[in-house]
Amino acid sequence: MTASAQIHPRVRTEPVHIAYFIDQLCETGGAERMLLNTIRLLPKDRFRCSLVTFKLNPTLALFQDLPCPHFVYPLRNTYDWNAFRNSSRIRDFLSREKVQIAHTFHETADLWGGLVSKVGCDRILVSSRRDMGILRSLKHKVGYRLMNRMVDLVLAVSEEVRRFCVRTDGVPPHKAATLYNGLELTKIDAGNSAPNVRRTLSVAASVPVIATVGHIRYVKGIDVLLKTAAILVQQIPNAVFLVVGRNSDPEYLQCIDREIDKLGISSSVHFWGASEDVPSILRQCDIFFLPSRSEGFSNALIEAMACSLPCVATNVGGNAEAVSHNQSGYIVDSEDAAGAANRIMALLKDPHSARRMGVEGRKIVESKFTADIMMAQLVGHYERLLRDRRN
Repeated sequence: MTASAQIHPRVRTEPVHIAYFIDQLCETGGAERMLLNTIRLLPKDRFRCSLVTFKLNPTLALFQDLPCPHFVYPLRNTYDWNAFRNSSRIRDFLSREKVQIAHTFHETADLWGGLVSKVGCDRILVSSRRDMGILRSLKHKVGYRLMNRMVDLVLAVSEEVRRFCVRTDGVPPHKAATLYNGLELTKIDAGNSAPNVRRTLSVAASVPVIATVGHIRYVKGIDVLLKTAAILVQQIPNAVFLVVGRNSDPEYLQCIDREIDKLGISSSVHFWGASEDVPSILRQCDIFFLPSRSEGFSNALIEAMACSLPCVATNVGGNAEAVSHNQSGYIVDSEDAAGAANRIMALLKDPHSARRMGVEGRKIVESKFTADIMMAQLVGHYERLLRDRRN
């Protein structure tokens, strides 16, 4: 074999250093969980990670044992002396630690953190976009358009979010890709720490339980769930709706309490609170209902599908990319309580079809939404960006 025909394996002397930026670690939401899982699952022989945030709540169990070195740079404003001082500290850190990729999550990290990471160097900048811009102000909208030139890749959590980034933020299509959330199915299947749901709620085994998962705030549409419940219990009086999630908006919860009293459904709706083992709860329920007004891509929805629950979800964000309408569940219009109630009622009256849809949902997760698939695609994106930079 000639020298030119010899195969030379790729040699990498040390793992590529990735710095992940996220606005805060103060809520155990989908983005926070997915970020920490990503860091934990990245191949250690190819990548090492650091985590940068501007606010941290160390009392929450999820953040007490972070999977990599982490750094907190308190940030009140992005334009005061403290921000200038922290920008210098972050740039020194990135340079000293030879960070080759900065990967950002949420508005402040995307805009301020991305700018700090990119200006004056050839570092790769990746931005994860996980919603439809529901929390953005005017300055955010302007900022995202200005950052387009600096960002090397936008990873959208669903096709609908990717289209939003291209259409609204002006991201060039070749810089935008979809990276769906992925679940570790062995952990989903192994979870069994939740107490007995029916015993806790004092409901019989024959009582249908319809669950939703999400922090209690307006965008999650819990008020729509109440209207749905009020319609459904007229036909199935013993049906129970279970809301799993933390109270993130006390004022909204007060409105919910008043609506429950007004509709007379206090015995039909139960609030479980937050849980660190949602799949254990879902496996004890019959149907999953997601009444959200906006979503990027719902972790709770694919968790329910992984638990073989038939799902009814609103046609927002990436929901219709997860649920196959008429196959693994139903997609309904946002705010359509009557339509949702009809779909849930159809599932309860046809247990055979409900079970079939649940099985189909599990198959969809296994084929599209696993952690292995997500990580293989993410690593592929990183490797391509690094290869392009070397060339």
